[in-house]
Amino acid sequence: MPSTSALASSPVIIAIDPHKASWTAVAVDTRLQPVASIRVPVNRDGYRQLRRFARRWPDASWAIEGAAGLGAPLTTRLAADDIQAVNVPAKLARRVRLLSTGHGRKTDEADALSVGIAALTATRLNTTVIDEALAALRAVTEHRDDLVRTRTQTVNRLHVLLAQLIPSGLPRKLTAEAAAAALRTIRPRTLLARTLRRLAVELLAELRRLDRRITEATATLSAAVTASGTTLTDLHGIGDVMAAKILARTGSVSRFRSESAFASFCGVAPIEVSSGDVQRHRLSRAGDRQLNYALHVMAMTQTQRPTQGRDYYQRKRAAGKTHKGAMRCLKRRLADVVFRTMIKDTGTSLLATP
Repeated sequence: MPSTSALASSPVIIAIDPHKASWTAVAVDTRLQPVASIRVPVNRDGYRQLRRFARRWPDASWAIEGAAGLGAPLTTRLAADDIQAVNVPAKLARRVRLLSTGHGRKTDEADALSVGIAALTATRLNTTVIDEALAALRAVTEHRDDLVRTRTQTVNRLHVLLAQLIPSGLPRKLTAEAAAAALRTIRPRTLLARTLRRLAVELLAELRRLDRRITEATATLSAAVTASGTTLTDLHGIGDVMAAKILARTGSVSRFRSESAFASFCGVAPIEVSSGDVQRHRLSRAGDRQLNYALHVMAMTQTQRPTQGRDYYQRKRAAGKTHKGAMRCLKRRLADVVFRTMIKDTGTSLLATP
């Protein structure tokens, strides 16, 4: 990972504002001033134009906003040519732009300039390396989440139809088997009832298809987690699905300098908002919400079983904490446990960065 001083010593940094169809590059010098700019399409010819543009400064460094997101295609091409690029978070670039002169005007060139200034002035920015195993795991994880959301919508729609066909309705946790058994008992005679039953049958077929796809995605995640060699699944409250989510969303755990940095990334570290003699903290609304969710599921599971997590939760409640306050404390401690487990696994996990 290049240091800020190493970036600052470069005569020019090539800052990129990536989009789906275009890359906008601005060459920024050590005075934080733009030297030249170019806009190219996202294709092979555009990449060649970008490289020719950068050859004007042989010792230039590269910085990309969202290098693992929209900037991933460019990051991959640069890596193939043995060129490393610093990842500048979009939030950081946005703050630089809003605090600069020009009343926060937003253009692609202004965004790219903000990326360059952020790369030259910020500390502890990471060089992004696209890990295909992690990228694939994250893709399957997000695909399964989408399937689960679609299934929930389908079940809700099916429940509404069955409530109109069956006076007493069905239990809240509706399954395909329960819906099929209920539909077999319905013999509609009116036009409305026949229409509702036909729609319910179609939704039932869709529900079964989604169940099969979710099962397949879950099996894929389980196989990937087993192959990774991670011991996250040994922790109480973390199964294959949550372990896959944590691995995919965290990436290389070695990029975090401490347990506190990882907790902040997960959004479970309280934020200090002290002023004068008043010392206090508030709940963090930042961080990766999917990792926050995984820690919340882990905490909820531990509080319902005789575990050290439940003992810790009960001590916090006895000290006067509310349920939510005690859960926040527990999630913060569990983040440390997850971090230490992943650090221990880095020597054996196939998903860990060498």
